[in-house]
Amino acid sequence: MITSEIDGEGVPDKGSPQGGILSPLLSNVVLNDLDQWGADQWEVFPLTKAYSSDDARRRARKQTNLKQGYLVRYADDFKILCREGKTAQRWYHAVRLYLKERLKLDISPEKSQIVNLRKRESEFLGFTIRANKKGKKRVAHTGVISSKREKIKQEAKKLIRRMKSSPSAENIHRYNSFVLGLHQYFKRATHVNLVFSRLAYDLKPFLVNRLRPVGKLEHPFQPPPFYKKTFSLGTKTFNINGMYLFPIGNVKTFHTRNFSPKLSLYTKTGREQIHKSLRPDIQKEIGHLMKSSLPKRSIEYLDNRISRYSMKMGRCEITGEYLHASDVHCHHYVPKNLGGSDQFQNLRILHKDIHRLIHMKDIEKIKVYLKQLPQNRLILDKINQYRKVCGVEGIEASSLEE
Repeated sequence: MITSEIDGEGVPDKGSPQGGILSPLLSNVVLNDLDQWGADQWEVFPLTKAYSSDDARRRARKQTNLKQGYLVRYADDFKILCREGKTAQRWYHAVRLYLKERLKLDISPEKSQIVNLRKRESEFLGFTIRANKKGKKRVAHTGVISSKREKIKQEAKKLIRRMKSSPSAENIHRYNSFVLGLHQYFKRATHVNLVFSRLAYDLKPFLVNRLRPVGKLEHPFQPPPFYKKTFSLGTKTFNINGMYLFPIGNVKTFHTRNFSPKLSLYTKTGREQIHKSLRPDIQKEIGHLMKSSLPKRSIEYLDNRISRYSMKMGRCEITGEYLHASDVHCHHYVPKNLGGSDQFQNLRILHKDIHRLIHMKDIEKIKVYLKQLPQNRLILDKINQYRKVCGVEGIEASSLEE
């Protein structure tokens, strides 16, 4: 991957391609050493005396000459949060020397600077951050950087032009997945509603002028369940061929969970904690489903497929297993050749292997697929119920044992 040719640039002689999947992986491998060193400087610095709580240990460290600071890193982009300027200066020079002498890495003087968040904004991963006063405290107020806002406008206009020239279900889903992806990422910002309301205001003349010939601007009337659940019905949006565009300005702040060192993918207890507290990211998977190309399917089917997945919280309707977009098949409970339709009530969200089992007739292949499922009589009964509606003979447990 490192030596593969880059379109328009040739074969690189150093570094990894910008935006490639290898870049963050290599950054994490190399800069894991920085994470450990940074934590040792303050958070996990060993104390000579035992204390009963984290607060007591923190107070004890404040009595020393240690540099109080917390490192937040994503790939090769990181911030170190400090309480005052002198400590920030000490951290800056210590990190610069550590990266140079230990890891043989140079930092960019233009991008690396000390910022007083009480007076100026700082940028990180597309967000702006500033510590504003609230009563006797200071709280983080976050938004979207101006350059990113301009890129969003340009990309939205490109997708709108595409819908004007071809108002197909695929192009509408592409625009909706773009909006949903933006909301999913930036909804952590405290000022996301203000930013995206302004974006919607700036884009509205362009949107109306381009899409008026192919759609109608209206309040959603009987929209799909996913639309009802995610967006306010008080906002007008375009109806194109029976499908509603997701309103780009209709988003609210989502408060993220506090970080805990106990939540780790690399320890058994850490993974258990994550699995207990982490709710499946339904909207992210819906974004992937919207991007999937199904040119032979009707608009009604594509819309109801998304709504059904959302209503079932991404779970298979036979096994109850949570499904990622790549594992989702949408099944017609009553097949179309037997009079079934693409209506919401006739669709079922299933794991792709379960869906194949419903239509499969080869007993040897059936045995192979069933071995991958939990040995549960209820699951087999449900599969047989679906097979019966499809006009396929049920699977007998006795025949599998032969």
